[in-house]
Amino acid sequence: MKPKLHIGVLALQGAFAAHAEALRKCGAEVRLVRTQEDLSGLHGLVIPGGESTTMSNLLVASGLSEVLKGLCQDGFPMFGTCAGMIMLAETILDGRSDQVSLRVLNIDIRRNGYGRQNDSFEQDISVHSFDTPFHALFIRAPVIEAIGSDVEVLASWGDRPVLVRTANTLACSFHPELVSDLRIHKIFLSIVENFSVTNPR
Repeated sequence: MKPKLHIGVLALQGAFAAHAEALRKCGAEVRLVRTQEDLSGLHGLVIPGGESTTMSNLLVASGLSEVLKGLCQDGFPMFGTCAGMIMLAETILDGRSDQVSLRVLNIDIRRNGYGRQNDSFEQDISVHSFDTPFHALFIRAPVIEAIGSDVEVLASWGDRPVLVRTANTLACSFHPELVSDLRIHKIFLSIVENFSVTNPR
């Protein structure tokens, strides 16, 4: 029997509870992360949707921003959704001058690129390796304007990437935690599992 994966969900702000529930349904042990001590013993971290500038300020205030940057440099598995993807991006095109980015994902991103709350929408998307479409919810979703050569596009909507991966980092514009389909979370857990086998903590 495989040992359980221990996954953290950043719980400073945003839709962290729904991610925690989805990960538990996938069989993971879940810990809400609010302090540096909460990161101990984890195999991966989810950064949820929310408000990216508020999340940035709370990361700095909690002392987590520099710790997470160090983990990113070490290849620690991370999964960012919506605002979480913004936090992982190399370049936030319309970010505030003091906005923190972990700069682990080689993309240029624009906040609320698909519109404000009233412009939220649902869309079935084709995901690489999935036999059937994934029903994606886009809520104040960011737009990826450009990607680096090291970034793999796993799903697009129109001509825009909406689910991308580089090494041990996964990110999407939409909210997979708000639907019953667990396949996106399982992609992340497979990344975590492969990393933890070769990098035991």
